[in-house]
Amino acid sequence: MTETTVLVVDDQPQNVRLLDAVLSPRGYRVLRADSGTAALDQLETEDVDLVLLDIVMPKMDGYEVCERIRANEATAFLPVVMITASGDQEKLRALQSGADDFVTKPFNQAELLARVASLAKVKRYHETVRKQAAELAAWNRELENRVATQVAELERVGRLRRFLSPQLAGLVIDSGDESFLESHRREIVVVFCDLRGFTPFAESSEPEEVIGVIREYHAALGDLVFRFEGTLERFTGDGLMVFFNDPLPCDDAPQRALRMAVAMRTRVRELAEGWTRRGHELGFSLGVSQGYATLGRIGFEGRFDYAAIGSVTNLADRLCSAAKPWQILTTQRVLSEADGVAVGDAVGELMLKGFSRPVKTYDVKGLDESRVPR
Repeated sequence: MTETTVLVVDDQPQNVRLLDAVLSPRGYRVLRADSGTAALDQLETEDVDLVLLDIVMPKMDGYEVCERIRANEATAFLPVVMITASGDQEKLRALQSGADDFVTKPFNQAELLARVASLAKVKRYHETVRKQAAELAAWNRELENRVATQVAELERVGRLRRFLSPQLAGLVIDSGDESFLESHRREIVVVFCDLRGFTPFAESSEPEEVIGVIREYHAALGDLVFRFEGTLERFTGDGLMVFFNDPLPCDDAPQRALRMAVAMRTRVRELAEGWTRRGHELGFSLGVSQGYATLGRIGFEGRFDYAAIGSVTNLADRLCSAAKPWQILTTQRVLSEADGVAVGDAVGELMLKGFSRPVKTYDVKGLDESRVPR
């Protein structure tokens, strides 16, 4: 058990010696003060468990000392036993001053020791509660910090997963590097796709039917975007734009883009069979291009997107617009850099809106399974 420290305050040396003689042999550590001022000074520097305080002292009596002890936040709950004469009025004033207990002169040793032991135990209980309260407060602060950190992390994850596949988002989150959000230039491969016949379908159908088709369509394509680890730039109603080689580089971007495009066409064909049975005639077209773009975060506080800006995105859009239903149009560069993964037929040179020169274009028929990575 920790040693109990008792501060004895009395201007009469013989009284201090008497109390010391009673307490020290019982294992108490006794500190002495011969005035109220000396007692308050010691309480500033010593770790005291209990105060035995005489009332009648010059300059500052025991009542004032007790009141000052109670007024100090650091000692407000420190047990104080006042040593009084036998008068009831003196005892009442001692309690009014904030004393926890009192003993009368001449004191009974057994009574004194019992009161000191009892109040010392109360002090230990109070210290335990205070320590536990401090620990609880510290835990609460830590919990608040953890919650704040987790909320920020969830917001960060949500922001990243708006345009990255779960695999790429995980890599970025684990590394803690979001520098890719700053504006930069990089060569990318862009896939643009949309539904054909969507406008007349939307005009002639109930809103619930339109939303149902869009949800099926987006779910199917979103799954493929994540599977091929593409970066989803945006949904535009029935349109969708995905690019590869940013924010994390991949050395097979043309292959991935064409493989994803073919998989998308197959998946949407399956959906279209069900749409046809419900009376909806919808086709699907895609455009794939390769080139340099400026990439980074755009938007305003509270609403940001990750975007690619450059003629390469416009080219993919124009190729998609020029494609017939169920056709994938791409450039010679994409097809050649895909290392034979895709099989395509030459369409010829197309004059596309916004481009001053004709674009040599190919119709992607499918994949050469012998060259598709396993």
